[in-house]
Parts: sequence; structure tokens; C-alpha cells
Amino acid sequence: MLQRPLRIDYTLLSIIICLFIFSLLAVNSGSGQYNPEDPYYFVIRQVIWYILGFTIMIGVALFDYELLEKWALPLYAAGVGLLLLVHFFGTTKNGSQRWISLGFIEVQPSEFMKIFLILALAATLSRIGKDRISFKKSIPITIKSILLTVVPFVLILVQPDLGSALMIAAVSITLIFISSISSKMISLLLISMTAMLGFLIFLYRVYFDIFTTIFKPHQLGRIYGWLSPQEFGSGYGYQLQQSMLGIGSGQITGAGFNQGVQVQNGKIPEAHTDFIFAVIGEEFGFIGASILIFLYFLLIYRIITIALKANNLFGVYICVGVIGLIASQVFQNIGMTIGIMPITGLALPFLSYGGSALFTNMMALGLVISVHLRSKDYMFSNKTT
Repeated sequence: MLQRPLRIDYTLLSIIICLFIFSLLAVNSGSGQYNPEDPYYFVIRQVIWYILGFTIMIGVALFDYELLEKWALPLYAAGVGLLLLVHFFGTTKNGSQRWISLGFIEVQPSEFMKIFLILALAATLSRIGKDRISFKKSIPITIKSILLTVVPFVLILVQPDLGSALMIAAVSITLIFISSISSKMISLLLISMTAMLGFLIFLYRVYFDIFTTIFKPHQLGRIYGWLSPQEFGSGYGYQLQQSMLGIGSGQITGAGFNQGVQVQNGKIPEAHTDFIFAVIGEEFGFIGASILIFLYFLLIYRIITIALKANNLFGVYICVGVIGLIASQVFQNIGMTIGIMPITGLALPFLSYGGSALFTNMMALGLVISVHLRSKDYMFSNKTT
């Protein structure tokens, strides 16, 4: 426990409160089509999720993050075990097997795995120090980091849950690229990822039958809907087309709260969850969307400043992993609503309705706050070890 008075991070707290207000407004507006008899049903539940989320965040923040370094790999192993449990005994919904039913609640282990991976990679990469190491010394640490990533990535991908799998990859890439491994190794990884993407495009163009064995039919449909939303406007491209119409109609100031035509007429499916940014774009316009994006930038900037003051590399890597997690979710979710990314069913952090993703992000912020609370400024110090 802390031995000195808590240093409350009012900047971080203010940002979360602003996102909470945005969430309630957007959930209220986007969920009316699903329960017209009780228009505040989803809003009240979102408030409950946020109260529980704040409780989780505070609990994690009060725990000394440095103690987690030795527990990082056991927690990671437990996360992999839960993913295997999902694979064999998980609950299936809408064609995806992602949950473990506990009777009174359903748990989604892939959400916990994101946090466990951040801890495992942070513990692994922090041991090599802050000075850049040689290419030869980078080989074993890179292989270990890739293996730590590939196992949960594959287990989550086969559920299938492409969105969460991509977040696992994004966290790993962010941490590896800012680590002390050789620049040549980072270049090799970049070339490998580019080659892999090029190979997938090659299969799509030349050997389509092989390409279809890699992706599930509904994933292929989302790719079609992303590349040609007009052609597949009545099917796979419907969500994207309606979302872009709604955001475009919002123009500068938006149609007004609860006044969006696309949203209020139920033309945007999942408007209170995956496509909640379309609600912001249509009803609050360019100004509202810009304020929201600015809040995310401010949140990431604040986490960066906390990372720069961390007492050790483990704390730094935790903050960087959280940045990778939040930034990739924001980019993917907003990108899929405006057509620059394929639809993956990923929630917008701190905004979308629901508990699972919110709890994960609150837990991640709790780790960041834990780093902040235990950071000390030394008058004649250069920086951390």
C-alpha cells in the first residue's frame, strides 16, 4: 500500500468524466430504437457499468504495480488457460464462441488477456534495459515476445474474434517497437509484416480459394462490404453505408441531441455499441466528433507524461502497452465507421455500451494510475533505471 497521501491525477480523472458524459448522451440517443418503452434502460445500465469500472480502476490503482512483475507470466498462463477453456466449453452467440458462463454472469477472457499480455511483455522487455542491444542479443527476446503474442492471437482469432485479435497484435507491436531491441530487428519485423500483408493480397487476387480458407465467411463479407459498400448496400455494406450517411449529414454542428435521422429511425445497427461514433457524428457534427477525438489525444498524451516519469522500465512499458491498446481501439472503431478500416465489431473505448470492454480499459487505466502514484521526482536525477 501507499505510504504517502494519494496524488490524484485530476487531468486523467477529468478526461474520464468527460468521456462518461459523452457515453451517456450517445448511449441514450443510440439505444432508443431497442427499448422504446423504457428509453433510459441502457443509460442506467451504463451508469452501473461505469460505477463498477471506477471501482475496478481504483482497486487496481491502489495495488503496487511493481509486485505484478513477478506475477506477469503466471497471469499470462492463466489467461491462456481461460482461452483454452472458452475453446472447449465456451458459450456461443451469433456464431462466435467467446464467453464462459458462470450462471449469473458471462466472462469474456479475451478482454483479460489484453491486460495479461501487456504485463507479460512489459516484464519480458524491461529486463533487457534501456540501452539498445545488438541484433544477435535481440533474437531470443524477439522470439519470446512473438510467441507470447501468437498464442493468444490464434486462440482469439479462431473464436472467431478478429477485433480482439488485432488488439493483441497492436499491443505487441507497440511494445516491441519502442523497446531496446536492435533497429535492424525492428526493420526486419516491419519488412516481414509488409510481406505478410502483400502475401494475403496476392492470395486474394490470384488464389482466392486458398484465401477463403483463412478467413471465415462473415469476415469475408465484412471485407466485401468495406471495399464496395455501395455494391453490397443491402447486405454486408449496409452498416457502413448508413454510418457514413449519418456522419456526413451531421455536417458542422450536427442534427442535435436525439434528432439524428439515421440513428433515430434505426437505420444504423448497433448504434449504442460498435457504431456509437456514428451517433456522435450525426447528432453533434464535426465539432462534437472533434472534441471527442481531442479527448482521446489528451488521454494518450497524459499517459505518455506518466510513462516519462515512471520509476522503472516495467512501469514505462505498462503505460506504453495501455497507449497501444487504447489508441488502436480508437483508430479501428472510428476508422470502420467512416470507411477507412474494415468492420470488426470493436467497441469505442469508454463510450460504447457494455461492461466487458469498459472494465478492461478501466483496469488498464488503473495500472497507469498505479504507476503515477508510485513515481517520484528526484532533484538531480537523469531518469529511470
